[in-house]
Amino acid sequence: MKSTLRWSAIAGMSIALVLGGAPAVSASPTTTQSNGNTSTVARTLDGRAITNDRIAKEVAEFWTPERMASAVDLTFARPGGGAVESPALAPKPTGPAGAVAPMAPRIAGTDDVRTMVNESLAVGKVYFTVPGGGTASCSASTVASGKRRLVMTAGHCVHGGRGGQWYSNWQFVPRYRNGARPFGTFVASSLNTRSAWINNSSYAEDMGIAVMNNGGSYGLKVVDTVGAHGLRWNYGYTVSVTALGYPSNLGGGESQYYCQGTTWNPGGQQIRMWCNMTYGSSGGPWLQEYNDSTGYGFINSVVSHGDNPGNGQFDGPYFDDDIKSLYDFAESISPA
Repeated sequence: MKSTLRWSAIAGMSIALVLGGAPAVSASPTTTQSNGNTSTVARTLDGRAITNDRIAKEVAEFWTPERMASAVDLTFARPGGGAVESPALAPKPTGPAGAVAPMAPRIAGTDDVRTMVNESLAVGKVYFTVPGGGTASCSASTVASGKRRLVMTAGHCVHGGRGGQWYSNWQFVPRYRNGARPFGTFVASSLNTRSAWINNSSYAEDMGIAVMNNGGSYGLKVVDTVGAHGLRWNYGYTVSVTALGYPSNLGGGESQYYCQGTTWNPGGQQIRMWCNMTYGSSGGPWLQEYNDSTGYGFINSVVSHGDNPGNGQFDGPYFDDDIKSLYDFAESISPA
């Protein structure tokens, strides 16, 4: 049985993950910062920048079925006692409500493999290597944009937070199920998150976006291949959502599961919902107006953290102008 990595995270304290394997080459990736966002070129385990198709192919080949099966499910736990990051009343939305519409794939017939209720071909598993050389996984989803390359997840699924590092060998497998990769795999060219996550492990900023190389079964952009969810921000704290992800406590993290409910504000810039998905669902989308007939909705948050071992609730960052800033930043550095 695949092991599950249990995190005990306390706001303001650094977290370290140590797993067996060859150590990564010590490297200081070139980073770009703008408006509270930070980006790095995606790298291999040995520190090489993933700058061409040849290196991206090496990363895809690294992820054998055996390595994917042994990757631990990465999840943060809420601080002890059910406390939230800040007891302050939640700020109001930071601007007017905004939205980006979902996008359909450009490949005919991709919906033929969408056979489960509340399973989206635009949601998948991400795999990456961590400092020390071990392998881990999260959940993620494509998000619509003009350049059609963006995959959205949690900040802690791209970077270890305060005192941590960027992850390497970052790969997205859309609609993964029980070892099957119906659309192939996509390798990241850059990883992006909020600077407040990197510097302070801020739960309110636990959001990440990867820019993907061409890849998959057709050698195309990821959104051209599987379509993408839309995005919403400043929509308030109480909305109806469908959360999708790959929890290890349900099906061993081998297929998508879902929860549906209404969110509320537990304090600070976060939202909370009832859901029994735990480890492995990190980074999975919370979708407004999810439509089973199309498999798309509007991302309103991502799974950030929950109780340990879980009491049926988990939290996500409230999507305000900060997510729009990160989205615009990632899109601006994405290749055409």
